[in-house]
Amino acid sequence: MSGLVLAAGCVLWRRSPDGGTEICLVHRPRYDDWSFPKGKLKRGETPLEAALREVLEETGHHCVPGAALPTALYTANGRPKEVSYWAAEEAGGAFEPNDEVDRLAWLTPASARARLTRPGDRVQLDAFLRTGPTDTDPSDG
Repeated sequence: MSGLVLAAGCVLWRRSPDGGTEICLVHRPRYDDWSFPKGKLKRGETPLEAALREVLEETGHHCVPGAALPTALYTANGRPKEVSYWAAEEAGGAFEPNDEVDRLAWLTPASARARLTRPGDRVQLDAFLRTGPTDTDPSDG
């Protein structure tokens, strides 16, 4: 595909104090949208490396990658875009607003689903919820 934009991101999650799951969404003022942390690959970077870098840059949080999630394919600014996603458990850090992301929210899965600006992003959230918040593959071993 000519002009294909490659990007990667994560459905970043953590355990809530009550034992449930919270999903991280970021607000980008440039687009006035709520989405998962994601961004374009840099030259020589693998999609997973880009996803982990983008999570850290946009949320201030480190994470542990888990299962691969469905890839998003859509058109952005007239160009085809392919975004690879992983589930990733939050592993420490702190958010500080910046030019790219001015707000971060930890939400229940239902609230995250309702707040996502792009309906297509619900595909990754639904896949994450089907597989469950774990980095353990039962087929290992």
